[in-house]
Amino acid sequence: MAKRRATRPRRSATEWGVRGALAIAVAGLGYVSVAHSLAYMMRGTAPARAHALAPWDGRITALLSEQLSGPDATPADRKRADELALLALRQDPTAVPAVATLGINAQVRGDTAAARRIFAYSEKLSRRDLRTRLWAIEDAVGRGDIPGALRNYDIALRTSRIAPDLLFPVLASAISDIEIRQALIATLARRPAWSEQFLSFVASTGPDARATANLFEAVRRRSIALPIGAAPALVGRLLAEEHVDDAWRFYAALTPGADRRVARDPGFTANLTSPTPFDWTPVTDSGVSATIQRGEQGGIFDFAVPSNLGGAILRQTQLLPPGSYAIEGRGIGIEQADNALPYWTLTCPDGRELGRVTVPNSAQANGRFAGRFTVPAGCPVQQLLLVARPSEQLSGLSGQIDDIRLRPVGR
Repeated sequence: MAKRRATRPRRSATEWGVRGALAIAVAGLGYVSVAHSLAYMMRGTAPARAHALAPWDGRITALLSEQLSGPDATPADRKRADELALLALRQDPTAVPAVATLGINAQVRGDTAAARRIFAYSEKLSRRDLRTRLWAIEDAVGRGDIPGALRNYDIALRTSRIAPDLLFPVLASAISDIEIRQALIATLARRPAWSEQFLSFVASTGPDARATANLFEAVRRRSIALPIGAAPALVGRLLAEEHVDDAWRFYAALTPGADRRVARDPGFTANLTSPTPFDWTPVTDSGVSATIQRGEQGGIFDFAVPSNLGGAILRQTQLLPPGSYAIEGRGIGIEQADNALPYWTLTCPDGRELGRVTVPNSAQANGRFAGRFTVPAGCPVQQLLLVARPSEQLSGLSGQIDDIRLRPVGR
């Protein structure tokens, strides 16, 4: 008996129509989803294209209004920006960049009262909008409200990743003003998250090194630790800019008991992670090994210099007044020909040597050395240097210094 073929029921025109409509709807939703994803990805770099892909998204519309209200915007740009900002707020009432656009454009048109009302609303929505904070800083400065300006600096620096690049140079320039500096010290005393980064920035790149020294001394009096490397960077800048007395005053504030008439840390016991120019600083160029280490009875300076190399291997900046000075100390483990023995020298800024005192072989006089330097007038800053001379030994020059004293004769 023959099998009967199963037949599919015929679909009505209505059913086909429904299916087609659903397919179109699915395709449309897929397009919208893809378009919105693409728009959101490019909203930061190309807000106009993002807005064209997703004109219904209030956040993207707000970003386009922000782009059109920049410092180089034309009156036509600002009019269009206002229209987009209002549209963005209809699409998303929490679109803070749109509020900021309206505020900035009001300020540009000279309507400060409207700008203040608009930015007050922006701050109620969010404290994280950078343009709102920048406007608030300018507004506070214009009214002479230094605490208000610093409050907005603080908020901006805590809430925006790019704020330090914009605000640190401005804040660093402002510390020359005593009133601003005092208010900033009070802000830093609260230890905001950005304080260490700012102190490092101003130490190396602030435009007024002396004002920075005053700031650093004040924050230390508030028991605020300076970032590692900040003090050495500032002392180096003060010396390079020939603010010698300011450099010493700042260093002395950091180093109780420091005396500019003598070399500091004769026994290498300070164990500093980041020395200033007024501290012992090993020089490690060209494969030279030079380190300050803990010894059995204090510290030692340990050095190893490859054969046929020479040059300074240890330095300390001095501010010795004119006069005669005695130098003495001891070397350990040094064994060289007479013409390859290391020596101490004191130099002036123009490179003049004020004498040489050789470090003998350690088998001679137990390695002890002594000598004198005479500092003339016109040589306000000196470098005390331990200099290695080229050695013909295959192992080069090596040894240690465990004591070095430089002081006025008769002291």
